[in-house]
Amino acid sequence: MAILSPPIDHQQQGTTQLVRYPPSPPATESSSRRESSTSYDFDVPRQPCNINEPTSEGPRMYPLPPLSKPDNKVLAEDLKTPDNHVVRDPRLIRLTGVHPFNVEAPLSDLFNEGFLTTKDLHYVRNHGAVPRVEDWEVMDWEFTIEGMVENPVKMDLAKFLKDYEQVTYPITLVCAGNRRKEQNIVRKTKGFSWGAAGLSTALWTGVVISDLLRTARPRRGAKYVCFEGADKLPNGYYGTSVKLNWAMDPNRGIMVAHKMNGEVLPPDHGKPLRVVVPGQIGGRSVKWLKRIIVTATPSDNWYHVYDNRVLPTMITPEMSADLPDTWKDERYAIYDLNTNSAICYPAHNETLRLIQGVYSYRIRGYAYAGGGKRVTRVEVTLDKGKSWTLASISYPEDKYRLAPEGEELYGGRLDMSWRESCFCWCFWDLDINVTRLQTADDIMVRAMDEAMMVQPRDMYWSVLGMMNNPWFRVVIHKEGHALRFEHPTQPALIPGGWMERVKKTGGNISNGYWGEKLSGEQDGVVEEEPTKEICMINKDIKRTITLNELKKHDGEIEPWFVVNGQVYDGTRFLEGHPGGAASIFGAAGQDASEEFLAIHSENAKAMLVDYHLGSLDEASRVSLADGNEEATKTSAPRATFLQPKTWTKAVLSAKTKISEDTKVFTFDLEHPEQTSGLPVGQHLMMRLRDPATREAIIRSYTPLSEATEKGKLNVLVKIYHDKPGKKGGKMTQALDAIPLGHFVDFKGPVGKFEYLGRGLCTISGQQRMVKRFIMICGGSGITPIFQVLRAVLSDSEDPTSCLVIDGNRVEQDILCKEDLDKMVVGNAHKCRLLYTLSQPEPSWTGLRGRMNKQLLEREVGPCRSINGEDLVLICGPEPLEKSVSSVLKMMGWKDDDLLFF
Repeated sequence: MAILSPPIDHQQQGTTQLVRYPPSPPATESSSRRESSTSYDFDVPRQPCNINEPTSEGPRMYPLPPLSKPDNKVLAEDLKTPDNHVVRDPRLIRLTGVHPFNVEAPLSDLFNEGFLTTKDLHYVRNHGAVPRVEDWEVMDWEFTIEGMVENPVKMDLAKFLKDYEQVTYPITLVCAGNRRKEQNIVRKTKGFSWGAAGLSTALWTGVVISDLLRTARPRRGAKYVCFEGADKLPNGYYGTSVKLNWAMDPNRGIMVAHKMNGEVLPPDHGKPLRVVVPGQIGGRSVKWLKRIIVTATPSDNWYHVYDNRVLPTMITPEMSADLPDTWKDERYAIYDLNTNSAICYPAHNETLRLIQGVYSYRIRGYAYAGGGKRVTRVEVTLDKGKSWTLASISYPEDKYRLAPEGEELYGGRLDMSWRESCFCWCFWDLDINVTRLQTADDIMVRAMDEAMMVQPRDMYWSVLGMMNNPWFRVVIHKEGHALRFEHPTQPALIPGGWMERVKKTGGNISNGYWGEKLSGEQDGVVEEEPTKEICMINKDIKRTITLNELKKHDGEIEPWFVVNGQVYDGTRFLEGHPGGAASIFGAAGQDASEEFLAIHSENAKAMLVDYHLGSLDEASRVSLADGNEEATKTSAPRATFLQPKTWTKAVLSAKTKISEDTKVFTFDLEHPEQTSGLPVGQHLMMRLRDPATREAIIRSYTPLSEATEKGKLNVLVKIYHDKPGKKGGKMTQALDAIPLGHFVDFKGPVGKFEYLGRGLCTISGQQRMVKRFIMICGGSGITPIFQVLRAVLSDSEDPTSCLVIDGNRVEQDILCKEDLDKMVVGNAHKCRLLYTLSQPEPSWTGLRGRMNKQLLEREVGPCRSINGEDLVLICGPEPLEKSVSSVLKMMGWKDDDLLFF
């Protein structure tokens, strides 16, 4: 990156340096938007929000957010993960592989957006899959306030917006792991490698949390407020807590937000409701908020106890595994941010040409403090701290304090004039004579807050690598007639940075002098302590594994993966993996060495011993590295088509249109006498290859074909087409696009439920007798219900009774309706079939409304069975399944009585 720094007129700097701002796109100050943009339209009162109209006292003087990119879409790498519904910006740097989604923007891009960050470049910290919340469900989203309160509260978002005053505040969120890569280079922590862009600023609109808590009336003795989200993780739902007196203090500004930069919260940022805690680490701002619990003690949530802590520096990753009491010690919990700063310009590898007329260079960066404190000084040194120069600081946040009384922004009151606490980052700059840069070896910066807390010279390493805030150092290289600048690190797996370079050449970064040799040490350089070798194999295992064996485990069944030529079985760790099962599925059948070794802690590496299967043979290692697979050997004709561990090809022979967006795809099996081999109630996996990337697209389906049908396989598929601003279904569109005669891969059966007939079924291998099925479905979720219902009704001696409730939007969305109606004819004594529509035509004679509590109470009622004779089968969109599950549990149904396909 070569730049020509323009000459700076120092005579003009004295009067303007306190109001300089980092570059911002023109749209930050003016744009064509007159109202906050949201993706839903509900009959809920809203405040006027003409953000670009001048106020009664003149035009708005505070920054407005830049425009987001209109062409972002669901990215290819997310399509095979649970986040295949989330639109994201490809510029974001992934820190933990494909999934879960943990990202930061390139530092220069983040800085160049200015004071406010778009949703495109805002950092994201996700522990698992993003809960899917459709736009039409937003206003029905419910949360509770419970625990030590006199008046427990349960409300939906519509009531939240109607009954409570809205406010809008600019707030900077910072991940506790910001700048962790520096610690990981010194010694690997248990955390992944954030660079210096793990922070972002947005305008958040919502309700001050003290207003909500006053409604609930906390009891005497209550000291903490716990938050819990809807993101279900291996160790439960994500949750944490803050002190009650902080939540009740208006100077702390804690809010429950539903908008970000004037728009409904994006999925990655908590759609539709989240907590925002200014001045504290981002881990306290719980997304997808479902519960607020008032307690006498801090949260006992796993993620509150075992995350976001700074343990004493002498505790190693190995020691930390055996210190539960240390983890639970609240003295080590992180709440308020510490003071921190970074240099953004010069950027990493930026080059300054030493040409005539260039006399000065402007160094620029950011700084922030915690707990509402203001950064009061930023200092720069060119001689390793022997002397310092004060930089100029600008505080864009202060412009919002000048808003007229009664000013509203995005439907929220913008009232900050009374509050002195600071919730946002600030920007600093300093003009340095180029001749000084030519004689210096590095540039370093430190910040101080109003409590006189200053960034330390040296790093405080800790096992989680959090709150890293030593002086930020940029090295200056003299290269001919130019200066090249080198930052300490680059995020994630990106190589580069002086710390990595120094360590690779044997320097000791922990020697107190940034790894440089001390005067007179040429003959006695301090040796870097050798890295402890972590054993990742079971030395007693001598098995050799071929590529063909490995590729039989490249799916979700017994997923095997390779690290450093060794093969591991991830099956037993699917439920406990912090990143979720999708992370292991994504590595199945692949060499995962680079990402695993770079991302995982020493503890995780040591755990591999327990999952070790053997060594991949040398030829297979070469083939795997080259991306080649051994040819699949043909076998003798089989009576059944599906195989649980091997993909088998079938030929697409017909497409039959059922509705405007639904077709039945017919496949020819390997020979005319072959049956599918799919038990009633189970499903199969289908695999296509992306024509551009050759990446696999895999989805599960339940075919309409009966298990006894020979030579053919019929699969009902609803096709989700691309729409303006919304990407459609990758698999369904790919299926629709392939020509007749094209091969598709199948694998199965898959599923924990099987109906054996006459009331007998198995669930996870355990038999159960059922007298009544309650079948609840929506959309294409009818297919497994159809299979079981057909099996019951086609057997005249099957005494099992069935209640079917099929929910859809309009009548045309009801799939298989004609077949279902025919099935019920003559079976009215043991089957009741109900259709309900949320947007019916006037001529519709069936039920009206969503699958809500009133409907289920009326048609299903409470659970009356004692020995499990009643079983609820549920299949449909995730929001429907969650809603039905919640309602039925409130009605007394147990988890064992609910089965989700």
